[in-house]
Amino acid sequence: MKNSFRLILNTRFYFAKTTTEHNPEIFRKISTTANNQINMYISIGKPCAISEKGGRMYNEDYIYPSPEVVTSAQRMFIVCDGLGGGSENGEIAGSLASEHFRTFFSTMLEKDEPTGELIRKAVQYTEAHFCNYVQEHPQARGMSSALAMLYISSSGVTLANVGNCRIYQFRQGKIVCTTNDHGIIDDASPDAIANSIGGSVGDAEVEGRLVADIEPGDYFFICTDGIKEKISDQTLASIFRKQLSPDIIKDELVELCDGKTKDNYSFYIIPIQNVQDVKQNIRSALYSFI
Repeated sequence: MKNSFRLILNTRFYFAKTTTEHNPEIFRKISTTANNQINMYISIGKPCAISEKGGRMYNEDYIYPSPEVVTSAQRMFIVCDGLGGGSENGEIAGSLASEHFRTFFSTMLEKDEPTGELIRKAVQYTEAHFCNYVQEHPQARGMSSALAMLYISSSGVTLANVGNCRIYQFRQGKIVCTTNDHGIIDDASPDAIANSIGGSVGDAEVEGRLVADIEPGDYFFICTDGIKEKISDQTLASIFRKQLSPDIIKDELVELCDGKTKDNYSFYIIPIQNVQDVKQNIRSALYSFI
């Protein structure tokens, strides 16, 4: 499917009933950006992540940002699964995909409003850099990478994926939405390679989704296919149903994968802390002066 991009809008909104008069910090942020047509303010708890080589010799997964430096102020998260024929090229592929995708996305993003066109062009930009790298390093021919990105904006949470990295949204232990895999989960298959960045330049299938149905207590979970090797959707849902802290959820997932998966496994856990309706907050603040 050539340069396919599917933009799926989830238009059912949820807004927390917290007013600006009780939260001066939120009101300050709203006041300085109200002209940018902001719809909501989404705050997250401390994200939690891990990237392990599992049963492979190399760790070809790559996650952004590094778990050691991530904070609750982070807006963009990326998980990549590089393919490189069992050599260091797979490690390079994931890193290249993350670096070039986020460079284009962050530089060209306008008014904090990601679009399908922006995501599609970010993938094309990344593929072009893969081509340049292979021309300069012929031994890297055949390397590619799956990629999943999550971006938190004033309109909601934008999800994008190429290949078989996956993003879930959990609410009270139920899957609210999930991205679709592109290609067969077997990394060595022609379909998996063709549906990844660099695998078949110009032919990578890209999916984008704007999620605006977000509630405090929701979790977003981004993972490579090594997680899905041993953990079913039902098991994932049961773990998130316990309403544990991200650190404990991470430990439970690692326990299920450690020493059991043949593939690398990596993930990011992003807890939604609060969701506020900016326009409603502004109106409430103004009414307080009447």
